[in-house]
Amino acid sequence: MKQTGKRLFQYAAIFKKPLLIALLCLSVAVATELAGPFIAKKMIDTHILGIEKPWYETASATQTEKAVPWNGTFYKRIDHFVAGEPKGQEVRILQAGTQFVWLDQPLAFDGARKLTPDGKLTITQGTEQAEYTVKKLGIQELYTFYEPEFTSLMKLAALYFVLILIGAGFTYGQRYLLQSAANRIIQRMRSDVFAQIQRLPINYFDNQPAGKIVSRITNDTESVKDLYVQVLANFFTGTIYIVGIIAALFILDYRLALFTLPVLPLLYVWIIVYRKYASHYNHEIRERIGSINGMINEAIQGMTIIQAFRRQKETTQEFEQLNEEYTKYQNKLLSLNSLTSHNLMNVVRNLFFFGLIWYVGGSSLHSLITVGVLYAFVDYLNRMFHPMVGIVNQLPNLERAIVSADRVFELLDEQGINVETGKSERYLGNVKFEHVRFAYKEGENVLKDITFEAKQGQTVALVGHTGSGKSSILNLLFRFYDVNEGRITVDGRDVREMPKQLLRQHMGIVLQDPFLFTGTIASNVSLDDPSITRERVEAALREVGAAEMFQSLPHGIDEPVIEKGSTLSAGQRQLISFARALAFDPAILILDEATASIDTETEAVIQAALEVLSKGRTTFIIAHRLSTIKNADQILVLDHGEIVERGSHEELMGLLGRYYQMYQLQQGHPETAAAGEDGLRSGL
Repeated sequence: MKQTGKRLFQYAAIFKKPLLIALLCLSVAVATELAGPFIAKKMIDTHILGIEKPWYETASATQTEKAVPWNGTFYKRIDHFVAGEPKGQEVRILQAGTQFVWLDQPLAFDGARKLTPDGKLTITQGTEQAEYTVKKLGIQELYTFYEPEFTSLMKLAALYFVLILIGAGFTYGQRYLLQSAANRIIQRMRSDVFAQIQRLPINYFDNQPAGKIVSRITNDTESVKDLYVQVLANFFTGTIYIVGIIAALFILDYRLALFTLPVLPLLYVWIIVYRKYASHYNHEIRERIGSINGMINEAIQGMTIIQAFRRQKETTQEFEQLNEEYTKYQNKLLSLNSLTSHNLMNVVRNLFFFGLIWYVGGSSLHSLITVGVLYAFVDYLNRMFHPMVGIVNQLPNLERAIVSADRVFELLDEQGINVETGKSERYLGNVKFEHVRFAYKEGENVLKDITFEAKQGQTVALVGHTGSGKSSILNLLFRFYDVNEGRITVDGRDVREMPKQLLRQHMGIVLQDPFLFTGTIASNVSLDDPSITRERVEAALREVGAAEMFQSLPHGIDEPVIEKGSTLSAGQRQLISFARALAFDPAILILDEATASIDTETEAVIQAALEVLSKGRTTFIIAHRLSTIKNADQILVLDHGEIVERGSHEELMGLLGRYYQMYQLQQGHPETAAAGEDGLRSGL
């Protein structure tokens, strides 16, 4: 968690300027909002309930001096007198129930008030009681005494309105900056993850379903985005709110503020307990969603096989099992969230309110706290629980984001090789394997002491049964994997000493099942490499004999190609793949069973092009159709990872060995092949 949090902070630090400005805007917005209860307190205590403060006769006779005319005399409230201004007789305006009364003398003490029908006001405090003769005030008379306060009330209301507008403006700025910064952070993270994929070795993809990798780039990074947009905003907002409110509570009354402090350790314990259980559930959920994505991807890729072999029911059952496991953990997390969500926080808040009432009512504080202070305190307490509810409600997003970030960083931490951006001089193409041994799994060698040499311009064919090691030789040459023992050299230089990208810069490959990208035929030949001109693309297509075939399409070589080129025939896809390899003018050309899935006519076209294009290039051919490699300079026959025969077509046919048998079988002469096998056995 600490390491993940540190790395998330490092990503945020890249865009610290907008984040810091957003937090500054947030602080201003919180300050403007927290000023509201203070303004309300002043309005209540000073300008509304302040009418009960002592009033004195005064010589002032203007409204601007807050003087109020009553029965031919002017009166002014005590807090409106300036220093040294003379005061006359003290009078009071008091509220008893819903009625306001006039008392033309000071109060001896204050307490519980009761107004009798005959105009007597009784005040009781403990065992003491006092009775006064008072005069009831009508609405218009009461209004006269409130009138001097209207200007101040309007000013405070206007101030509050202005603060609301300011707070709204800063809130908008905070949210916009925070979300835009979060979008840029996630954009950077996705770019880093995608760049990391380019650096990973091929064996990583052998062991990881594509759907799981896609899930980390899309779903997991989106969950991390929630951390910056929702969780960060709520946690920072909540923290600033809570700190500001506690400070305001201490300003109001430190005794009441102390009463609320236990809520902070309660919130901390709450977060710790929640994360303990939620972490496990979220790990399982993210793992299941990755598996679901992987299965969906696999099902889409293999839909033809699924439907052809009527495996829809079994595939659906497998999916439902994963879906059921995912739903199970989702429901467990949902139960945890329901138990620890805002409902529980509301219970805690109500308990605090109950405790507050009991605390104030059962102590001497009730006689020392004004209505305005109590109103402001209750308002602040409500406001304090609101961000706490926000923090608690964001705990699921926090935990989900942390788990997702763990998965993203796990991918970023995979050992990869930086992509070289430079260029290397075109090498000659002299390839040499020296006592090469290789195993995909430790102790299970698929290549055993492979030694051969391919000189510049030569064509070397690799033949053998499935699993004999043909493709493994080319995987090592391309450095998709590295040898366990021995070495491979190109022009005398060990390939392990050459950056992989620069080594492959002058290699071309055509696979049995060519992969086409979404785009056009032309873009699939050039791969959008700016060094591959339009003329070069057209020339490559002409050289492989595909120009006329594609010119007949509605848009020619600009014909759209959808994913994997499924609208094109196998032969068309293979010709595009072949033209792609040739367009890059490789020094080493590799054909991995490139003619296995195409028709005889297309194969003849490619064979004709190869006669010209293989000149000056070292060409490796893996072929099951032995008729396509009769002109190879060297044919290597492999069996269980070893070279059992080598030579030209004529030399190998003369040996009457394994190559001879394979050739005769393909030519439809099983009897001759069997005779050759018997001769081989007798020779042994």
